[in-house]
Amino acid sequence: MNKTIRRTAVFTLLLVLALLVRATWVQFYEGTALANDQKNRRNAIMTYAAPLGNIVVAGKSITGSARTKGGDLAYKRTYTNGELYAAVTGYASQAYAPTQLEGIYEGLLNGTDNRLKTVMDTVTGKRADPGDVITTIDPDVQKAAYKALGDKKGAAVAIDPATGRILAVVSTPSYDPSSLTDANTAGTAWKKLNADSDKPLTNRALRQPLPPGSTFKLVVAAAALEDGLYASADEKTDSPDPYKLPGTERELRNENTSAPCENATIRTALRYSCNNVFAKMAVKLGQDKVKAMAEKFGFNDEEQDVPVRAYTSVYPSDMNDPSTALTGIGQYDVTATPLQMAMVSAAIANGGKLVAPHMVSQITDSGGDVLEDYDSDAGTTQVVSSSTAEQLQSAMQTVVEDGTGTNARISGATVGGKTGTAQHGENNSKTPYAWFTSYGKADGKEVAVAVVVEQSNAARSEVSGNGLAAPVAKAVMEAALEK
Repeated sequence: MNKTIRRTAVFTLLLVLALLVRATWVQFYEGTALANDQKNRRNAIMTYAAPLGNIVVAGKSITGSARTKGGDLAYKRTYTNGELYAAVTGYASQAYAPTQLEGIYEGLLNGTDNRLKTVMDTVTGKRADPGDVITTIDPDVQKAAYKALGDKKGAAVAIDPATGRILAVVSTPSYDPSSLTDANTAGTAWKKLNADSDKPLTNRALRQPLPPGSTFKLVVAAAALEDGLYASADEKTDSPDPYKLPGTERELRNENTSAPCENATIRTALRYSCNNVFAKMAVKLGQDKVKAMAEKFGFNDEEQDVPVRAYTSVYPSDMNDPSTALTGIGQYDVTATPLQMAMVSAAIANGGKLVAPHMVSQITDSGGDVLEDYDSDAGTTQVVSSSTAEQLQSAMQTVVEDGTGTNARISGATVGGKTGTAQHGENNSKTPYAWFTSYGKADGKEVAVAVVVEQSNAARSEVSGNGLAAPVAKAVMEAALEK
């Protein structure tokens, strides 16, 4: 055989072998990755070939599926009261990856979760009928929070302290998930939502930590009582007013200069929100003890799943004494989500025990059989002793009865709370954040609520936890306690 032909034949054979090896590699090693790639059109076709399972609130589906007109995607997701529940459901889109509960339970809702398969499904390869997600959300409490926030930029979270069931998760301004479901129109809606400076796609309730301001004083007070720094919430502290930050010439003053904050007790200091008391208290305890208490409440937890993963609320490390003092009033690098501050009030209201918060009760198959029960699996942590919790409950009641949180009073109910007004911007140049964290009890029912208002139409001088956030919390607590 001619040498040139022979070499050409060998080279061609090598090319064929390389092609076979590559094809085998793609089929057996990269096939799964390619099949699961979000850009693989077949996945979208399969997902929307039939109606999806539903997300359920109080026995009623707040999601659905509608037949599309033409195209290869037979169905699209629909939402009932989409803006009301957007912070709970997220969205399932033909064009974008699903979010929130839609994303976490994507396999369950589209029938690909292996737990849904029958023996016959396994044999035939048929996709199983989809399952449902049963939430803990109370529609009345959700509506109350959404209505009370109104056109304010902010968020609210309500928790049943005894069970950890999340009764409401609201973030405003909201958006209608239905605008993102159809591949033909989702792109325009997506651009509009992302161009909005108010960021309606951001879940402020779970995924936007902000300085908690004076609401964090509850954590510092808990650390002081648990450490034995003070025997009770009614023991006087050694707290000069104003308080000079250690090693500096800076004096930390109180918002209300006429308040009796000098050497005030923890009760009085919470009642009037005395900065001098809690700044010095944080320094005297030391950052490690304050941090340890904060972490028992849930701060610095990088895996806070409810089951949506909340952004981490942070208590910092490696600070000097002046910085530690500022953390005592919820400033410096302390950040918290409304979920986190609701957890603080929930633990205090529940005798010091924090039940893991969750907004999904169960997931079921198409026949209603329970695949997983999150209510029974909710863990409990003893954050503070029952004695400390009882003292903090009493002090928080004083805040509402005759302190900075009077706008949260509810006739016929026991309400405790703590206001917060957190600095925002360099040298507090921007509108402060208004906070309120609280609990309410009446006729054997109880609820813990945290509210943050980032922005409203109120004048800067009128921005306060009591003025903006407490009325929202009151409306949410009333809805929960009336059930």
